[in-house]
Amino acid sequence: MIDVKRFGVLVVAGLSMAAPLSAQTSGPSRQPAGGGELVRLLPLDFPEDGRRTMGGFGKNLGRSFVGVFSRDNVGPLLIGATAAGAGSFYDGRVRSRFGTDPGGALANPGSKAGRASVMVPFVGGMFLAGRMSANGTFRAATYDMAQAFIVNATYTEVLKRAVGRPRPDLSDTRSFPSGHTSSAFALATVTNAHYGAKVGIPAYLAAAAIGAARIDKNVHNLSDVLAGATLGYIVGRTVVTQDGLPARGQARVRLVPSAPPTGAGAGAGVSIDW
Repeated sequence: MIDVKRFGVLVVAGLSMAAPLSAQTSGPSRQPAGGGELVRLLPLDFPEDGRRTMGGFGKNLGRSFVGVFSRDNVGPLLIGATAAGAGSFYDGRVRSRFGTDPGGALANPGSKAGRASVMVPFVGGMFLAGRMSANGTFRAATYDMAQAFIVNATYTEVLKRAVGRPRPDLSDTRSFPSGHTSSAFALATVTNAHYGAKVGIPAYLAAAAIGAARIDKNVHNLSDVLAGATLGYIVGRTVVTQDGLPARGQARVRLVPSAPPTGAGAGAGVSIDW
C-alpha cells in the first residue's frame, strides 16, 4: 500500500530540487516550436518539451516498448547476457558467502529502497515536480524516469512470469530477473544521460548497492541481479533516445511518385510520417 503522506513529501522534495535548477534558466517562451512541427500542449507542457509532452505520453511509451528491440541494443544485450550467464556459475558460491544475513545492514535498507512502495511515489513525485519546473533538463529527466519505470516494470514482470526461476530462499518463483535492480539501473541510466557522470556515477553505485542488497537478502542470485542491471540499462537508454527524437506532429499519409527499376512506366508509393 502506497503511503499518501509519503507521496506528498516526495512531491515537495522534488519541487525543492527543481527550484534552484529553474533559477539558472530564463522563463520559457510560449512560442510555437520551430520548424513547423506540431507539439501537443496541455497545461503542464512547454513548447520546448519537444516530444516529451503529456499529450504524447502514451505514444512515447509505445515507441519505447518497441525501441527496446532496436539494433542499437544488441551490443549491450550480448554483453549483459554473457555476464549473467557467466555469473550463474558463481551463484552458489556468492550465495553461500553473502546471502547468509537477510536482516543485515545492507539487506534491509537496499531492499526497501528498491521496492514498489518506495519507487512508485518517488518516480511519480519527481514526474509531477518536473512538470511544474521551468528547467528543461529536469523536466526531460523526470519525464524519462517515469517512462523508463513503466517500461522496465512491464518487461521485468513478463520475464519473471516466463522464466519462473525459484528464489534462493524458495519463497516463490519470481527470481529472474531482479526487479529492484532493473528499476534502479533504469533510473540511473536516465540520470546519467541527462546529468552526466557527476550525478550518473553515484546513481549507478546506488543501483549496484540495491542489487547487492538483494543477494544479501537471499532473495536473488548473482545472475538475477546482473540480468536486472542489463534490462534496466537497455530500457533507460532506449527511453532517453526515443523521447529525445524531434516531435513529428500528427501522422500523415502521402502518395509519392515512383518508377520501376527498369525505368519504364510510372507508379505511386505510400509515405507514412508519424
